Amino acid sequence: MIAQATDFNGLERISSTALLGANIGFVISSLLPYIFAIAGATLVVYLLYGGFHLMASRGDEKAIKEAKGKITGALTGLVIMIVAYMVTRLIGVVFDIAIITSIFP
Repeated sequence: MIAQATDFNGLERISSTALLGANIGFVISSLLPYIFAIAGATLVVYLLYGGFHLMASRGDEKAIKEAKGKITGALTGLVIMIVAYMVTRLIGVVFDIAIITSIFP
């Protein structure tokens, strides 16, 4: 019964269902900048990881090949990320979707 008598000094209740009534397009558009930021950070980490393995390979052909594969994978991810950005931006401009053009100026 103590929980029912607790006064929170006028704090408003925050609804945990803020996105429940939103459509899927709004949710995806809201998450898109964060997805690109996480992908970019992951790209940098993976590129550094491959570079470190290349330096630490000490001339071992197998290790050099693995490290070059990691670097190639990171750069391929960069190209995919840039193309995804360009396609998303192009769709926003061509179809005049304001929420996409506001996310990606």
